[in-house]
Amino acid sequence: MGKSLYEGSAAARALYDEADRVLGWSLTKICFEGPDAELTQTKVCQPALYVHGLAMLAALKEKGVVPAVSMACGLSLGEVTALTAAGVFDFSTGLKVVAERGRLMQVACEKSTGGMAAIIGEERARIQELCAEFDIQAANFNAPGQIIVSGEKAKVEALVAAAKDKGLKRVISLNVAGAYHSRLMEPAREEFARYLQGVTFLAPQFTVFTNTTGLAVSEPAQIREALVKQVVSSVLWEDCMRSAVAAGATEFWECGPGAVLAGLAKRTDKSWIVKSFAEFADLPAT
Repeated sequence: MGKSLYEGSAAARALYDEADRVLGWSLTKICFEGPDAELTQTKVCQPALYVHGLAMLAALKEKGVVPAVSMACGLSLGEVTALTAAGVFDFSTGLKVVAERGRLMQVACEKSTGGMAAIIGEERARIQELCAEFDIQAANFNAPGQIIVSGEKAKVEALVAAAKDKGLKRVISLNVAGAYHSRLMEPAREEFARYLQGVTFLAPQFTVFTNTTGLAVSEPAQIREALVKQVVSSVLWEDCMRSAVAAGATEFWECGPGAVLAGLAKRTDKSWIVKSFAEFADLPAT
């Protein structure tokens, strides 16, 4: 993960090296060598995704191919990446924020028994009814017909087991460490709120959309409040993308591994222009 960026881009390499210094442990070693079981731990995965996204952006800038006027949004932890890109934090501050967020969420996962499931092909209103019935929460509104629910593992499993009887088209249990973006993350939200009181937030240099409302957020106090709330609230990702288009976005550029966000964009509106950049080979020729 990210090794080709480290080897091919001086700008990306500088960020990875700085990340190792800031964290006090070798993120590069885990990203480049694994093992997967260590990389996928929440406390490691969140910093890894943050650094990868910004290293990709740095490599694009190094090539001179980043648009002069832009806006940004990020899914879940990616919101911190978007805010850092917009100058709300410097790189090291944003990394510390992500690392603490990941640590607190991992602790919350270890102290609870949570689960998540993807529900395919259903409308939002139907999902809200199911959440009320099974006492769980909608965690992610990713795209039309792709919504993630989250909560106590037994309650999520009960929904999965009842899917056929409920007439649901497709419900998939997810292999996750806990119930992200649900009330089970409340201990993490509380501690994260305290942590962020000691962090300086600047006004973004361009428009950033928050997961909590799907709308633009610009005041530093509002950004802090949104990041805290996001830990336990639904990620309105589809809304963020639609708001970006309404605000004038003509293309989506995904910086990070897997092209997952590009897939969600295409699922939302096939006419949108979407590009994914994950490794050095993905950089456009200049």
